[in-house]
Amino acid sequence: MTETADPTIDLAELERKYDPEMAFRPSGRTVGVIVTTALVAMSIYHYYAAGFGLVRELVHRGIHLSFVLALIFLVFGATRRENDTLHPSSVLRPGGVGLWDWVFAVIAVVAALYLPLLPAAAQAMRVGNPSTLDVLMGTAMILLTLEAARRSIGWTLVAIALAFIAYGLFGQYMPGVFRHPGASWSALVNHLYMTDQGIYGIAIGAVAKYVFLFVLFGVLATRIGLGKLFIDVASSVAGRYAGGPAKVAIFSSAMLGTISGSSIANTVTTGSLTIPAMKKVGYPPHFAAAVEATASTGGQITPPIMGAAAFIMVEFLEIPYREIVIAATFPALLHYMGIFTMVHFEAKKLGLRGLRPDEMPAILTVMRENWLAVVPLVVLMALILTGRTPDYAAVWGITACIVVGFITPHNRLTVRDLIDALSLGAKYALAVGAAAAVVGIVVGVVTLTGTAFRLSYIITQTAAGMGASITAMLPVGLLSVNALALFFTLVFTAFACILMGAGIPTTATYIILVSVAAPALSLLGVEPLVSHFFVFYYGVLADITPPVALAAYAAAGIAGSNPFRTGNTAFRLGIAKALVPFVFVYSPSLLLVAQGFSWTAFAVTLTGAVLGILLIAGAFTGYMLAPLNRLERIWLGLVAFLFVAPGLTTMGLGLVLVLPVVWRQLSAWRGIQRQPAA
Repeated sequence: MTETADPTIDLAELERKYDPEMAFRPSGRTVGVIVTTALVAMSIYHYYAAGFGLVRELVHRGIHLSFVLALIFLVFGATRRENDTLHPSSVLRPGGVGLWDWVFAVIAVVAALYLPLLPAAAQAMRVGNPSTLDVLMGTAMILLTLEAARRSIGWTLVAIALAFIAYGLFGQYMPGVFRHPGASWSALVNHLYMTDQGIYGIAIGAVAKYVFLFVLFGVLATRIGLGKLFIDVASSVAGRYAGGPAKVAIFSSAMLGTISGSSIANTVTTGSLTIPAMKKVGYPPHFAAAVEATASTGGQITPPIMGAAAFIMVEFLEIPYREIVIAATFPALLHYMGIFTMVHFEAKKLGLRGLRPDEMPAILTVMRENWLAVVPLVVLMALILTGRTPDYAAVWGITACIVVGFITPHNRLTVRDLIDALSLGAKYALAVGAAAAVVGIVVGVVTLTGTAFRLSYIITQTAAGMGASITAMLPVGLLSVNALALFFTLVFTAFACILMGAGIPTTATYIILVSVAAPALSLLGVEPLVSHFFVFYYGVLADITPPVALAAYAAAGIAGSNPFRTGNTAFRLGIAKALVPFVFVYSPSLLLVAQGFSWTAFAVTLTGAVLGILLIAGAFTGYMLAPLNRLERIWLGLVAFLFVAPGLTTMGLGLVLVLPVVWRQLSAWRGIQRQPAA
């Protein structure tokens, strides 16, 4: 698209405003050099450790945490006001950074490395019997981790962690099934700090081993021009059709999502071009912003880079990342199909034009000038699909980015550019590292107290009770208690994901809730891969679900629209993402690698999902081939649910029930076609 971003909009400031993970405080030159050096060193260390080093797992996690915590205290102020102000250097603020921040950074490094650098024999002897120094170091680690998370992602996750810590200490006072003997502070610190069930657990392990490298790959790939290439290709392919800029937003965000797992970063990057273009052809500002936000959230569910939660899923399920990528393919396509369908119907309803030839780049020119930028992504995908580990694939993808960057005639890297990219990649990974460490605290309390099994029992029993009550009111044999229990359990889990996702990052939502939801769904016969994907998808949905829809609010800032109205519209456009998880729970063949897969079941499921999404799009938009009246919209919305749990019987019934509306639409469309052109 030859459209340019609005020069009056500061995109960096916009991302900083709506994404708390990017709200870095300004710093003076000396501190800037120190921080940049540490950030670059962090990137180089992870690249070396994954590609060439042999670093023991616990040591690697400790080094990663020491970087994360120390840097957070240097780049995030204690208050939002401090993040907005450049303070002069003084005795109490060396380099403009508070003296206590320097002290916290040093203590964080010591506490993070203390346990990993102990001899293995000493570690084994102290688990269950920590020394006084162990407890002091563990206490410092827990407190500094909570403070680092508060600064980088806000209070919500920290409050949840504090509530779980209190529950671990005072469980003997809890009622009913939640009662447990309680733990002393020493025992709690032992479990959270001295074992791999807490701060040094799966979450921080996945971030240190995989997530950091893929974040760095995404930054480098964007810097060498791959992001711009995606936008230009999308403009050339989709721009000419009705409402073209909105379709460009969908395609470009989908492609950009293959190298970036951040909803807000995707929104700001592509939205700076697509939102002004959408407004120019006639889309209302709130709708233009909602299209971009909804499409951009798909980045977290689009292979091969799907956000931190996907890599943590690898560790939880102990399966190759290739299987996660394969499983995510068709649900991601259905998400984008849902947005595309609604956008198309909206464009037809409003009579919007596409882009003119002079508003679109020539695709042959685009590919000739920028084809080298695709090479790193091809290398990454090839290695993943041939069964290589994600960290190995990421290392060679990063290497390919650097090589291409220095030899390409366009978007050529300089040494300064490389340093900036290494620094930015590390900055993007700080908040997710702090979140993973705090989630380790929550998971540690859960494993110490057995809370997951208690909650799973309550959820399944409540759902079964509701199912029994409804079954008693229905004809005998119409629905079983187990079927309704599964449905209500899924609904409870979905609401919990959306509510928690309103205040904490997707990764934290996924880890906390999957520890509860997976056992509950397992009791109802849902396999682990499916239950993990269900929680993952609903956690991502929070980015476009009011009242805290950060991606939608960032897009509203570009469009100049009402944020809440934008969030509501974005949720409507993303409704397919809310339905698809139910589809693959009832028919796991949609995930391709789930147990019991068959091509017949896959074909029926995919067909049913496509038809259901088409009906939902028509119901919410009020238009298909022609305008729909209120009764038809309600009818289509109800019939669409017959395709959620697809089978030949329900699909056939759905097709029969929708025929009257289809016949009327065809008749109305023929009438429109016969009308003389204006």
